[in-house]
Amino acid sequence: MELSHPLNRKEFGSTENLGNVLSESEAMELLEDWVKNDKLLFHMRQVGHLMKRFAELKEYEDEVQHIWYLAGLLHDADWDQWPDDHCRKIIEELESRKIDPRIIKAIASHGPRYFGVEPESEMDKMLYAFDEISGFVHAYSLMRPQGYEGMEIKGVKKRLKDKSFAAQVSRDDITDASERAEISVEELIQFVIENQLRS
Repeated sequence: MELSHPLNRKEFGSTENLGNVLSESEAMELLEDWVKNDKLLFHMRQVGHLMKRFAELKEYEDEVQHIWYLAGLLHDADWDQWPDDHCRKIIEELESRKIDPRIIKAIASHGPRYFGVEPESEMDKMLYAFDEISGFVHAYSLMRPQGYEGMEIKGVKKRLKDKSFAAQVSRDDITDASERAEISVEELIQFVIENQLRS
């Protein structure tokens, strides 16, 4: 399989920077500069929200929850203006700011068949999983008069089988991410339905 934007790297960031993070306002300031597409911005906010919620339910410390949130919030930051440098640009930006390498590695591995970096940690794997499934579930919500209200797993799965619906979302990636995270596609869908971003 040909990689579309191979990073050709195995190391991201420096362990010397563990614990160095952007505040939420600093992260949003970066996104305001880089992202002009409101739909893309919503997607990143949604993935950040899901990542934080997952870490919260795991009862991870607040600092860890924030790291998960930032990985989700920033994962597509360079897609809008620099699609040909997707992932590389945001990684270099975060490295230049000496940000925690766990955040950078998660972002680098959120599309293994595109960037050639394997998701290894739990955070890596969940970012890959939520990135894929949340966009699909949101697309389904937009075609329903009642949005997320009353949405059921079977409705989402029916749309997954319809290859013409949200055709840009790779069903193979959804399956792959689910298997790597060791969480069923059904459980991922349910999590997104129950924990969707409400604003």
